[in-house]
Amino acid sequence: MRISKPVFLVFGMWLMVVMPLAIKGKTSRTIAPPPSSTRRPSVVNVGALFSVNSVIGRSAKPAIAAAIEDVNSSPTILQETRLNLMWYDTNCSGFLGTIEALQLMEKGVVAMIGPESSVIAHLISHIANELHVPLLSFGATDPTLSGHRHPYFVRTTQNDYYQMAAISNFILNFEWKEVVAIFVDDEYGRNGILALGEALAKKRARISYKAPIKPGASQSDITEVLIQVNMLESRVYVVHVSPDSGLEIFTVAYKLGMVTSGYVWITTDWLLAVLDSSEVLDPKMMNTIQGVISLRQYTSNSDIKKSFTTKWKNIKEKKTSSFNLYALYAYDSVWLLAHALDEYLKSGGSITFSNNSKLQYISNGSGLQFSALRTFNEGRQLLKTVLATTFVGLTGDVRFDQDKKLINPAYDIVNIGGTGLRTVGYWSNHSGLSITAPVSLYAKHSGNFTGDQRLYSVIWPGGMSKRPRGWVFPNNGKAFRVAVPYGYSYKEVVTKDKSQKGVRGYCIDVFEAAVNLLPYPVTPEYILYGDGQRNPSYSDLVRAVAEHKYDAAVGDITIITNRTKVVDFTQPYLESGLVIVVPLNKSKPKSWAFLRPFTVELWLVCGGFFLFVGFVIWFLEHRLNEEFRGPPLRQIVTVLWFSFSTMFFSHREKIVSMLGRFVLILWLFVVLIITSSYTASLTSILTVQQLTSSIEGIDSLISSTDPIGVQEGTFSHNYLIQELNIPESRIIPLRDEVEYLNALHIGPEGGGVAAIVDELPYVELFMRYSKCEFRIVGREFTKSGWGFAFPRDSPLAVDLSTAILQLSENGDLQRIHDKWLSTTLCSQARILEGKSLTLNNFWGLFLVCGIICFISLCIFFCKILRAYRRYNPDEEAAREVVESDSSTRSNAWLFGAISLKDMIDFYDKKEEVMIKQKIRRNIRQVNRGPET
Repeated sequence: MRISKPVFLVFGMWLMVVMPLAIKGKTSRTIAPPPSSTRRPSVVNVGALFSVNSVIGRSAKPAIAAAIEDVNSSPTILQETRLNLMWYDTNCSGFLGTIEALQLMEKGVVAMIGPESSVIAHLISHIANELHVPLLSFGATDPTLSGHRHPYFVRTTQNDYYQMAAISNFILNFEWKEVVAIFVDDEYGRNGILALGEALAKKRARISYKAPIKPGASQSDITEVLIQVNMLESRVYVVHVSPDSGLEIFTVAYKLGMVTSGYVWITTDWLLAVLDSSEVLDPKMMNTIQGVISLRQYTSNSDIKKSFTTKWKNIKEKKTSSFNLYALYAYDSVWLLAHALDEYLKSGGSITFSNNSKLQYISNGSGLQFSALRTFNEGRQLLKTVLATTFVGLTGDVRFDQDKKLINPAYDIVNIGGTGLRTVGYWSNHSGLSITAPVSLYAKHSGNFTGDQRLYSVIWPGGMSKRPRGWVFPNNGKAFRVAVPYGYSYKEVVTKDKSQKGVRGYCIDVFEAAVNLLPYPVTPEYILYGDGQRNPSYSDLVRAVAEHKYDAAVGDITIITNRTKVVDFTQPYLESGLVIVVPLNKSKPKSWAFLRPFTVELWLVCGGFFLFVGFVIWFLEHRLNEEFRGPPLRQIVTVLWFSFSTMFFSHREKIVSMLGRFVLILWLFVVLIITSSYTASLTSILTVQQLTSSIEGIDSLISSTDPIGVQEGTFSHNYLIQELNIPESRIIPLRDEVEYLNALHIGPEGGGVAAIVDELPYVELFMRYSKCEFRIVGREFTKSGWGFAFPRDSPLAVDLSTAILQLSENGDLQRIHDKWLSTTLCSQARILEGKSLTLNNFWGLFLVCGIICFISLCIFFCKILRAYRRYNPDEEAAREVVESDSSTRSNAWLFGAISLKDMIDFYDKKEEVMIKQKIRRNIRQVNRGPET
């Protein structure tokens, strides 16, 4: 409960006036502050507030006294000034702590050390703020003690914000998603658990239940809380309480059988504060905390820390022979103040106090003496000096960041086992979890800790080394409620039954088989969702699971994006997707269907190439091949016959030239491709001719205006409207296979539908029902699956996913599918598009063929021209004539020297005849002899 600052001030001063307080032999006599002076003071008053007989106080008091003694005897710090310690025992009371803080202010202290309690720190920080006195707390770890509300509060220990981050990382390291928080019901406990909840939320985990324990609770109160906790699902407990009463929780938990196998207990640093300060670990006490994980603020084993450990043995006023980490932070707090004062005084600072105008006004009106409370004038400057001070203390480097937090927060992770403690790892905000001490990792870059992100093995409660599952089914008398959709259609999938379970179907068999593979018993209670007369809304069913009206939902529930935002699904046990089903009307055969495989353009190009290739072959073979010679009419017929006979590879003419054979081989390959494509296209067209439909896929479905049928209650209705922008007026909900059949039969003209959009498993069942009367067109245009739904972060979803994968691997999942959803071959048929082939399908092939033919003709023409020149005896004379007439050189060479008619005659003659004539002419020239 919040109490305003003025109320505490007035009430405290009233008590100082009307009640003499004697604490530890001290009276409430007012001690005037030292007079204002510009010279360095010889004595500076320092206050201390802590509970002497608490776990932390028993370590802190001797440490503070030792620190004051060391500072005053040190020749290097505060040489002309000594610290005068004035301490009060708060006795764990916020009320006494407030009064004692006011008494310290009356004595003109420049700073206060303590308190160790976050609750008391919340109260007296208001006094420190008003009177400008820095408050150095070595034990108040509440994360909310910071910011503008507490400007004079300086935390000289680590913030619980980091401790909760360490616990969160530890929990997620073992893949637990839910924890139960057991905490003391005050500012320290509530704010610490709030920080834990925020840290877990960043990693998609959460606190499933908060179990507050009031301060000073009796054993019966603790028992009542733990009994309630033990009835919950989660078995991971985080305990954040006071070190003075925390062990009572484990005493009760041990009696209740909660510190055994299957349980996980994690405590904040309070537990090790108790154990570290104990002289001898009590075996009976250790037996109650076996397997517990606890945290301790990390400090390196430096030489000065070892020296303090030796010195501790010689301290006379101590109550224990050992100390906890808070003693080190208390010791460093005194030295922090001493370093800051030394720096402040060396810079010429003074220590003065003045009357507070607000208190003076209250004093004049009430008659109470508030004038003794004075404001520390240089408190703000001293505070800045404290925050800027750096030194190496018992806890390591003491330095504050810009948020007034100590740098390098780190924790030991300690496992309690046997009669001792074992460190299983470390955590720091620099490196996260690690088996390497943080001090050796600070020099590394924050991204270089991949190999260190692990912990040593942990011995859990019950002596188990295997990681506990972290949850069980709640032992609260409630059954495991499983909602099952009870609709009107597709009874094979899931429906009501008269058996003991009350349900049956494919989905139920898969769920039961998966549950049987779990390493723990699950006894579900099936609850029908729906009346069986209409198909229920699956989105509403999923929403009911998210609201914890049911513990799970088992059925043909499609995993879609909107549903995964509110619940957790298992691994899909059946792949699914939306497909289109259309009616198929037989059409009359078409007489000219054989022309449809090719377009008109392609037919013309094919015919032209047949003639072109025939001419090329004739041109290449005419001079050599007797079969390509003869009268003109005969040659024309030969060319036409040869061209089109190659279509069937039935040409009888022999090809003798190398160029002709090369062209023919390429052309026969082109013919093979064309005829194969024609055959395939014609087969498709003749098949599709019997399976026609106006809707051929998703594109034509969207562009049409015909009504579309969908299954009632499924997500396909919203998908068509929201994702495909199909008007809602076109969508007609249908309940079952009978309505599907009737709607497709009567068609849009009779009030039915042109197509049905549904998930593939349902369509396969419908195909079996309709005896392959309909067909699926196009492809699946969504990819999803069926899964079981659970509330968010349910560990059962993970375990069942593993079980489903195991069913898939051993073949049981397929056997269950074949039992309920066996399909006929027609369900796999798809409508093939029987479209005509165009020139674009073959233009590359024709281009290559044309280029090869052109190159062959060019090569042949060059060979003919060369042979003609060698054959003509007047060639040299003709060339001389041409050279004498320079003005007509080019034309004469082309048309005078080589007569086109002579060359055609030369080509038309058979090459064998030409060779014989040339031989005879050469013989005649030899017989005539040389000319004189």
